[in-house]
Amino acid sequence: MFSFSINTGSKKTLYSDLLTTLKELLSEEGDPIANMANTAALIWTYMPDLNWVGFYRAIRSYLILGPFQGKVACVKIPYGRGVCGTAAATGRIQCVRDVHTYPNHISCDPSAASELVIPIRGRQNQILAVIDLESPTMGRFDTEDVEGCSRLMEVLGRFLG
Repeated sequence: MFSFSINTGSKKTLYSDLLTTLKELLSEEGDPIANMANTAALIWTYMPDLNWVGFYRAIRSYLILGPFQGKVACVKIPYGRGVCGTAAATGRIQCVRDVHTYPNHISCDPSAASELVIPIRGRQNQILAVIDLESPTMGRFDTEDVEGCSRLMEVLGRFLG
């Protein structure tokens, strides 16, 4: 069993503690689905003000639902569609203050107001998946969240392929 302490006092401390904990969790397991599941649970447990966090795996020209925490989700997203599909198609982080104004937005959960999607690259720099974080609060995600979650996904990517 794992034993770790995560301080949620400031975002800087939170992301530092999450990174240390994630490295420990990943070092114990080689299965990519198990690692995505534990990563989603870790973020869900300690990041405040989320209503969904999970992964979409890159399979051919689609994103297919992977491990997540939250309500039932969309299963298959074509590249280029919605926030997740745009992140996968462009390879760029999408930080959306108001999903209701985002062109092509896919609304799996109408209570979501803001979204952060980060492409996860493997050892060969290919996109393996994206992580999708959603919040019911408009403008929930800022540059600290983008930077902190990006570092987490860089580490995870090394364990996915």
